[in-house]
Amino acid sequence: MLRVHPVSLALILITIVFTQCEKKVPYEITENSVSEVLKTLSSDDMRGRQAFSEDIKRAADYISNEFTAAELDYLPGEDSYLQSFNLNVISIANADIQIDGTQLGSDKYFGSIYSDQLSWTPGSVETATISATDNFRAKQRELSSSDSDLIVFVDEAHSSTFTALHRYYSRPVRAISIEGKANVLFVLHNESDNFSFEITTKNDSIELANVAGVIEGKRAHEIVLFSAHYDHIGIRNAVEGDSIANGANDDASGVTAVIELAKHFQGKPKPQRTIMFVAFTAEEVGGYGSQYFSKQLDPDEIVAMFNIEMIGKPAVSGPNTAWITGYDRSSFGEILTESTPDSVFRFYADPYPSQNLFYRSDNATLARLGVPAHSISTTPIDVDQDYHKVSDEFETIDIPHMTNTIKAIANAADEIVGGYKTPTRVDAALVD
Repeated sequence: MLRVHPVSLALILITIVFTQCEKKVPYEITENSVSEVLKTLSSDDMRGRQAFSEDIKRAADYISNEFTAAELDYLPGEDSYLQSFNLNVISIANADIQIDGTQLGSDKYFGSIYSDQLSWTPGSVETATISATDNFRAKQRELSSSDSDLIVFVDEAHSSTFTALHRYYSRPVRAISIEGKANVLFVLHNESDNFSFEITTKNDSIELANVAGVIEGKRAHEIVLFSAHYDHIGIRNAVEGDSIANGANDDASGVTAVIELAKHFQGKPKPQRTIMFVAFTAEEVGGYGSQYFSKQLDPDEIVAMFNIEMIGKPAVSGPNTAWITGYDRSSFGEILTESTPDSVFRFYADPYPSQNLFYRSDNATLARLGVPAHSISTTPIDVDQDYHKVSDEFETIDIPHMTNTIKAIANAADEIVGGYKTPTRVDAALVD
């Protein structure tokens, strides 16, 4: 008869218990779990999750709680799931602009002023012109990226276009960092060497926060990113008594997917590649959340970015399909397409190339750095009646379709997360 020493038996029992405690519990993505998260994020209590408002903080707290439930780690260097940063909001406080002895009204100039104070006279600042025969928009975009302070004299032949753009470009300038930025001012006046510009600005700082968590993989510096933006457009003009743009599809559906995917991958064995889950702020007002995030890590370490945008409604081609923006810019889409040959779900190229959707979400920020960063969507954007409307509510969402889409993304990502396949990089030089 084999006898086991009591101490050895105790060690065996401890090992068995420890192993059982360490064993992952698989997480099932269900219609009920999807509904619960989506209903909360798109509820009236969230008041449309508008960036720069107090309302978006409730959404950030809820997402943080869900990441806690998923047992995600914080991003390196962070002490919570909130990746906080400040946004500079700069407006002109006072301006005294005189050209040829005449003072210009505020309707005759616009631009980007970052300095607290500036004083320009001939010889102290560079000048440029947009002539009557120039393509105003093309020249304006070119000169706006000047590396040095610049006054641009715009021929009055462009007065109608200038006036049309004035409302947009005369708003306060927003920038995460203003260090080294050039001041560029466009004035509707013929070129002159007799001028005086005295301008002072007011700089307000607004605190924003992404919500981010991570599952560290065996290859710590190979990162797969799942993302969506959690802000929406807030309170709108009342329509039949409803003034809250709930943003169920845009993009509470994407954030729900990120939360469900976090729980899904946490329920699996430790991945080969590190997985980050991020809910970006302020996508609707300039993509500031993804801009800040992209500067906090080495983009060369991001192997792929699954940006999930509006998956609550079936595509024109039917349910159980999803399209990928910028399909031809890397092999990301091809990998996803090939991952489901025996599945009822299908991934394919963006059917709306004329709408430039590749550039209209947070993926573009990372793509400009060479990351295989693409948005996955299903909504027929050309005919959707609820886009940016108060009618974008939970009741309009096809939960079975959305649940199947999240499951399909989870399955399609396995080969990338597992390190078996790596998308080719985006050519950053070809991203506008």
